[in-house]
Amino acid sequence: MDRIKIVVDAMGGDEAPLNDVSGAIIAAELKPDTLEIILVGKEKLIKDELLKHKVSLKNISIVNADEVITMEDSPTDSLKSKPGSSINVGINLVKEKKADAFVSAGNTGAVMSASILRLGRIEGVGRPTIGSLFPTDFGKTMVFDVGASVDCKAKHLLEFAVMGNIYMKSIYNVSSPKIGLLSVGEEKSKGDTLTLEAYELLEKSGMNFIGNVEGRDVLRGKADVIVCDGFVGNVILKFAESVLDVIKGKFKAYAEKGFFKKIWIGMMYGTLKNVVLKDFDYQEYGGVPLLGINGVTIIGHGKSSPIAVKNMIFKAEEMVSKKVNEKIREQLAVNS
Repeated sequence: MDRIKIVVDAMGGDEAPLNDVSGAIIAAELKPDTLEIILVGKEKLIKDELLKHKVSLKNISIVNADEVITMEDSPTDSLKSKPGSSINVGINLVKEKKADAFVSAGNTGAVMSASILRLGRIEGVGRPTIGSLFPTDFGKTMVFDVGASVDCKAKHLLEFAVMGNIYMKSIYNVSSPKIGLLSVGEEKSKGDTLTLEAYELLEKSGMNFIGNVEGRDVLRGKADVIVCDGFVGNVILKFAESVLDVIKGKFKAYAEKGFFKKIWIGMMYGTLKNVVLKDFDYQEYGGVPLLGINGVTIIGHGKSSPIAVKNMIFKAEEMVSKKVNEKIREQLAVNS
């Protein structure tokens, strides 16, 4: 069986290339027979990092890219001004069929723009979408969109639902995902023009549409897939990302109030970390998929650790092996 080839942007993230290379090594060691990893970036820096780990893996290779798109760079301008960047070179490897997927913890806007412009959209997709995973009382919920498409039409929310439906079926084995439309009330009549029009389309879609859901329902597991425009979705995502830091800060502040409080926190924190906080840790999920493009792109957090990078690689491998894009293409063809 041929190995699945995953391109890793070795210059992406706050701790590049250290965390990117370390995560790639972990993934390569765990799946030597099924994965081939291509590290893209400044060759000397990558080689130096590999030497530090004192490993020689046959399923890791390097493709040089002399330029780096930083977090401060303009996404669209930098793609033109830095054609030799790790993002451009990596995406081109997927476009040229020399690799199956691309993962990056670098400039999110640049990764999205390069993926859409160079790989193109799947036929029938007006707007690609980014989905983010949220832990719930009963498992997981994915919200689409969380930032790829800020200004949407009702038909785009329908597309997000179709793609999210297939993703949940393929990756998380949910046989009939419950689809919810994020709104300001559960009643069909609640919402703005966008949600009212989207409701009508989703109701006729043939999917397991359960109607409107509210913000409080995101973590309650009322729906498996929740759709909204990228502006609202991104606000929800950034709010959720802050929860972990706030909880940790509260525990630290309480522990500093006295010796016995510190002991109590020490006893409780281990359980809390493994049972509750783990579900909110982005490292566990790696990155978020950009759905609707002719290829597989996984976008990671700028602070991605080696474990997060490893999980990004595994997520990309799973999307390729389970033919998520092919299934999206087939479903959109049926709907058209």
